[in-house]
Amino acid sequence: MGKLFADLPRPLLALAPMAGYTESPFRRMVREIESSTILVSELLSAEALRRGSEKTLRMAQFHPSEKQYFGIQLFGASAEAFVAASSIIEDLGADFIDLNFGCPSPKIINSGNGSALLQDSSASARMIETLVASTSLPVTVKMRLGFYSDDDFLTTCQNFESAGISALAVHGRTTKQKFSGQADWEKIYEAKEHLNIPVIGNGDIDSAETAVARLQNLDGVMIGRAAIRNPWIFVQCRAAFAGKPIPPTPELSALLQFFRRHAELSIEQKGEKWAMMELRKHFAHLVRGMPGAAQFRERLIRVETFPELTEIFDAISASVHTQNDV
Repeated sequence: MGKLFADLPRPLLALAPMAGYTESPFRRMVREIESSTILVSELLSAEALRRGSEKTLRMAQFHPSEKQYFGIQLFGASAEAFVAASSIIEDLGADFIDLNFGCPSPKIINSGNGSALLQDSSASARMIETLVASTSLPVTVKMRLGFYSDDDFLTTCQNFESAGISALAVHGRTTKQKFSGQADWEKIYEAKEHLNIPVIGNGDIDSAETAVARLQNLDGVMIGRAAIRNPWIFVQCRAAFAGKPIPPTPELSALLQFFRRHAELSIEQKGEKWAMMELRKHFAHLVRGMPGAAQFRERLIRVETFPELTEIFDAISASVHTQNDV
């Protein structure tokens, strides 16, 4: 199964890297909830790291509690940039390097990065091989089934394994699909049958029950969007995989406490102004589906200070309690 993640319980659980969401404070909170969760940074530009971008270097920073295992995810289309970035990542002390071959964003793929690299898997494999040979860190890949179609998916996976990657995470859609339709896990199961490295499936896992149903022959699952609203999904999955009763999702008070703590950690790292601005998208997810959601969302996407956030959270809590008493 390879050395990477060898000391983690099986099946593997991983938090999917999501730009603007999986910053260090959120990752730390997830790790506190379920210590075996594999963490990966937000999408970072290899070229920007090579050029010493202060913003990108700040985004690459992580807390010691994220180690075992924490990877930094890079996008790019140049072996030279990946190699230079890998040296910086080694110095930072990350556990592995993850290459993004799955992002479907037009801004990324129009520059030849992300899932655009799936269009010529042989060239991409040579780039991976160059990186693997130049770094002491394990290299992993997160990819999609293909760009326009999944016709070359298995060949691409085998090319990447031959290039020396230590693990593979696959989102079960093509780039053309973006996030529409249903993720195709059958292709991921097929890939696992032909590969010797850990294969982790990703796409549409919204509960522990779904994770168990999707796992089959894979080494683990990666969860993204569902973890934003329910960070406890990882501990729920760990229980479900062990055949134990699935812990219920904590009540609203616990979720509000989670995001208060998240805000505090973000303020420590970035200062109050920037932390509040960047957390607004998280808070918008928080109120989805609850009574008065539109009103609270409108306030949360404009929040500027921690005391203001606390006031809104108190109002949310009071509103929900009032609804429950009716």
